[in-house]
Amino acid sequence: MTALVWICGAGFAISLFLAISALRRRPVPSRPSVVLSLPWPADLGRRLVLAAIGALLLGVATRWPVAAAGGAALGYFSTELLSPTRARHAPIERTEAIAVWAEQLRDTMAAASGLQQAIVATAPLAPEPIRKELESLAARAGRERLTPLLHELAEELRDPTADLVITALALAAAGEAQDVSEVLSQIAASARDDAVMRRFVDASRARTRTAVRAISAIALVTLVALLVIGHGYMKPYSSVAGQVVLAIVFCCYGGGIWMLQRMGRETPPERLLAPATPKDQQ
Repeated sequence: MTALVWICGAGFAISLFLAISALRRRPVPSRPSVVLSLPWPADLGRRLVLAAIGALLLGVATRWPVAAAGGAALGYFSTELLSPTRARHAPIERTEAIAVWAEQLRDTMAAASGLQQAIVATAPLAPEPIRKELESLAARAGRERLTPLLHELAEELRDPTADLVITALALAAAGEAQDVSEVLSQIAASARDDAVMRRFVDASRARTRTAVRAISAIALVTLVALLVIGHGYMKPYSSVAGQVVLAIVFCCYGGGIWMLQRMGRETPPERLLAPATPKDQQ
């Protein structure tokens, strides 16, 4: 009976992981490419460690495979549930930094400097969120063609405002732009307005994020309290049928938390220089 319970729990954990992976947006790989690009997050190692800790704690406390799977899911998505302010504001700060850099380029080019000289001069003075990428661009600008370097910079920054600035600079490098300073001024002003609006929207969603944290904390504290105090109440969940019911409860709870978390998450705008998909290339 114990082996059957663990087998059911392992099957539930695998099915839960596959369902969550299917719900997450995946990039469409191009047809000529042989290497598959997996949509794993950048902090995958830390997430796996937290998932292992969550599975170990709930698994040891309950000896239920379904609870261990739920603890693993809770640990894996704990970063998104907590939604730290620094991580949420990083894209907004990058947009503001790009606006500052556009103004620096405009002022430097107005002092009778060429585009390449302006990039080299402004890179060390650029705001911190984009300084590393710009310094790399400036170091290579003297020995390589500028247009391909600008497209590489767009892929490194991955910001819609950066795409606008880089498009204007690429046109200027090709000699197809006349009044680059005016274009950079308009892009900088638009970027600042966009950043202000995004900060306002982020503040307005604070209530939803607080609700997600409160619901998660209450459910976790209730589960721990029942494990410590209400042994008789939790005993029916030790059977196979109880594990199935508990899995359904966890799925309903996780689905509700996921929808609430999605409501409080910012949807990134479309990029102008986003990599083309096979559908776009046809």
